[in-house]
Amino acid sequence: MHAPAPDTAGERGSRSDAHRTERRQVTALICDLVDSVSLTVRLDPEDMMDVVDGYLAACEEIIVRHGGHVSQFTGDGALAYFGYPRADEDDAANAVRAGMEIRDAVGRIGRELGITLQSRVGVATGLVVVSDLIGRRGSRAVEIVGETPNLAARLQTVAAPNTVVVAKSTQRMTHGVFSYRDLGTFALKGFATPIEAFEAVEAIGASRFQARAPGKLTPMVDRVDVLALLLARWTEAQSGKGQIILLHGEPGIGKSRIVEELRRHAAETSHEQMIWYCGPTYADSALQPISQQIARLAAFDRTDSATRRREKLGRVLARYGVASPLSQAVLADLIGVPAEAGTPIDVMTPDKRREVTQDTLLGIMEQLATSRPAMFVLEDAHWSDSTTLELLDRAVRMAAGRRWLIVVTARSEYQPSWTGEANVTHLRLARLDRGDAERICVHLASEALPTDAVRQIVTRCDGIPLFVEEMTKSVLEATAAGVAAVTIPMSVQDSLVARLDRLGPARRIANLGAAIGRRFSYELLAAVAAQPDDELRAGLRELTLSGLVESSGVPPTSTYLFKHALIRDAAYESLSKRERQGLHGKIAAVLRERFPETGETEPELLAYHLSESGAIAEAIPLWAAAGQRAASRAAHVEAARHFQTALDLLSSLPEESGRVVLRLQLLIGLAVSLAASRGYAVPEVGRVLAEARAICDALGNVADLFAVLRGICSFLIVAGDLVGAEETARLCLGIGEQTGLPEHRIEGDCTLGYILFVKGELETARRHLEKGVHAYAKEDGARLPRVSSQDPLVTGLASLLQVLHAMGDAAGAERVAAELDAHARSLARPFDLVWALSWLAFYKLARRDFVGAQADAQEALGLCKEHGYPLYQLVASSLEAHARGYLGEPRLALETAQGTLPAFQKLGMLHFSSFYLGEVAGLQLASGDPAAALRTIEAAIEAARRHGDSYFLSPLNRRRAEILARIPGTAPEDVSAALREAIAIAEAQGAAAFVQEAAKLQQ
Repeated sequence: MHAPAPDTAGERGSRSDAHRTERRQVTALICDLVDSVSLTVRLDPEDMMDVVDGYLAACEEIIVRHGGHVSQFTGDGALAYFGYPRADEDDAANAVRAGMEIRDAVGRIGRELGITLQSRVGVATGLVVVSDLIGRRGSRAVEIVGETPNLAARLQTVAAPNTVVVAKSTQRMTHGVFSYRDLGTFALKGFATPIEAFEAVEAIGASRFQARAPGKLTPMVDRVDVLALLLARWTEAQSGKGQIILLHGEPGIGKSRIVEELRRHAAETSHEQMIWYCGPTYADSALQPISQQIARLAAFDRTDSATRRREKLGRVLARYGVASPLSQAVLADLIGVPAEAGTPIDVMTPDKRREVTQDTLLGIMEQLATSRPAMFVLEDAHWSDSTTLELLDRAVRMAAGRRWLIVVTARSEYQPSWTGEANVTHLRLARLDRGDAERICVHLASEALPTDAVRQIVTRCDGIPLFVEEMTKSVLEATAAGVAAVTIPMSVQDSLVARLDRLGPARRIANLGAAIGRRFSYELLAAVAAQPDDELRAGLRELTLSGLVESSGVPPTSTYLFKHALIRDAAYESLSKRERQGLHGKIAAVLRERFPETGETEPELLAYHLSESGAIAEAIPLWAAAGQRAASRAAHVEAARHFQTALDLLSSLPEESGRVVLRLQLLIGLAVSLAASRGYAVPEVGRVLAEARAICDALGNVADLFAVLRGICSFLIVAGDLVGAEETARLCLGIGEQTGLPEHRIEGDCTLGYILFVKGELETARRHLEKGVHAYAKEDGARLPRVSSQDPLVTGLASLLQVLHAMGDAAGAERVAAELDAHARSLARPFDLVWALSWLAFYKLARRDFVGAQADAQEALGLCKEHGYPLYQLVASSLEAHARGYLGEPRLALETAQGTLPAFQKLGMLHFSSFYLGEVAGLQLASGDPAAALRTIEAAIEAARRHGDSYFLSPLNRRRAEILARIPGTAPEDVSAALREAIAIAEAQGAAAFVQEAAKLQQ
């Protein structure tokens, strides 16, 4: 709808003319006379004009008196807005109240004129875009566009005579002020779904509302008992009894304020302090709260070279006792300082890098508390990245026995697992009572507010400290500006918008800063604002004095932080989408031109601004780079989000052949990070792999897809889908035959041989494995390009070893075992050696060489801990426990072995679950619990059948016979039946050794 301003001269401006566009929440009111056509028939035209003039004059007087703005008169109707051009607390309530007064006034006018006069009123609340246009010759017009005025107009048409009908949005905001009659739903023209409508009946009382703003510091009231408890925990922490405090509460309840008070009291004693602030902008950036703090401590300058930055960082880290070159390298990498050539992190796996980084940070925490106690604060943990939360979890587990106090503030959605620990104090902050809320008003106003204003603030704030503070400030600012009859803003959102309205030129700076993010630097803001330095500094001073932001440092090296996310949101969301897009584009351009390192150190930041500017094609590679960077640090939760963002953006672009390959690469990256962070069995991994596989099938067997298919094959194996894995492995073989590349043929045969071995197809498996092993030797496979994460000969020999053992070729198996051990050690690749040692331990367990199995498993376990291989650490730990149990410690070993089972499930490791269950059953039997062993072995057999791990079916049935024989009252025929099943399966597979082992028991 187009709403002309009072000085409109008939010339409408265009969007190319000067104009100010913003987004606002308004309440629209539309009123109209009922059956005005019949009145024109019955009345003299001049009398009819007097009726309409009197009616419209009454409407205007009522609307203006209640704080509204008459935008347009159309015949015998009026359109008014509450919330524009200025926001008010009770906009929705004032609109409804005005509508009810118009309804009553029209009746009075009719009675005075001796005619029947009735009205209909429609009211709706929602978001609109307001554009203040200036025409070519200075004329002005205000245009308000959005669903809200149209909805109010439609509701007016369905209203009965002499009624006020409101939308659900308005009713929800004012249900404590008026009583309503539910009218049900209406199918309104132009609206796709039925619209709920309510008739306003009468006013019943003052308005109430719910807190929706993030935390905001308020004067310290009604927290004496809470503070006393926190100080007691601080005393305990100082004596070496480490404590953790979790402050939970709704937005605006005062979590940050209580922490501020705790820190103030703690300052009375000598101690160390670290505070980490989380925020929604960096929720997907690993360890961002900590990396930002380290970077600030290092005091980097924009002109610093990489060497200079390393020197500065080194001095900071030296103060915290970080002397190890490896530790210094990972922290330099964390904050984006380029590493020196030959740095040790180049050869580290992502998991190991993650482990060293966290160990270093925990070491800093310990160093801080060596000579005096330390307090660590994590603010707004509900916005934290998962890696920071993981570090927090480790710190919590370490706190006991240390002079640490860890304080965490969060909203209710953050629910850590450690709240039940003995040294954890979990507090939920309650709302203020009326007296405490009044004390906040008096503290802020210094008696400048009348008692009635204080009463209104307290009544409407419902005990939320943030609401009390923000409403008080808004009223004070309005009073200082000489605005008469100021009403209290209805919500914190409206309160902040009202304060932004009064900033003058500084509001534009707030908008620019909000587009950059919650935290912004003077240097970046100045480049984006492109205005004189003195004006920018003055505006920032005004913004800081307003209390909306806090500053650190002095321009041009100063930084600014919106005190709370909601403050930033209020400034940002008032921008039109077109203006936001333009600002993000400008910010991205500045980052590229003046901060070129951003693309490498914080690709997600540049990607975000490019995405929001509409430069989707440019943003996608940066999101992909951000995902790869996060994955390289084992920050797989963040990596998965970055890859998913890139995929979502890619889906919005027109389809092109080249983008299919890019999508495939993103899907594989997403699958890797999803599986690493959430486990291989989560549905998302399956869906991602299914799409990746469909793309592979559509593209055909081309050489560059081999590695993709090989990766998919590994996921399918681990997820227990051997059918899908075999199909994919055969596709790999086909590509190998098509390309003729030896690395493809070797990898294809070894992979397929492995799958067939697990499925119990031993003879076929042996042929493929021996073919792959022979080709590896012939082609000097160690020098060939790698197409998967592990050496194919290690896979081939490890699988062939199990096949030969099962088939009864003991001498061949021993020869292959020795070859496997020697080859894996010759590669000098820890992961390949871990893989080989695990399979050697598996083989020796089957041969009942428990001493040898334990030795191999222990060596593998040590390598896993050293280099960071979490999955194979579980494998090695399980194998070591099984060997230890058979060597005489079954009960202790059983506890370890059982503990690995849920960990495997969490990772989605379904592959070999039947084997691990079978070994647990053996330990249960050795511990004297055959009943439990029987339940476990039956679960193992079911798992083998479900996942196709047929290689284990014969040994599992043999063990079932052993267990049945130990259960009193078991019929001998049941034992014999289990052994016959074991023998039949082994004979069908050609597993002579398994046949022989079962036959011995049968005898």
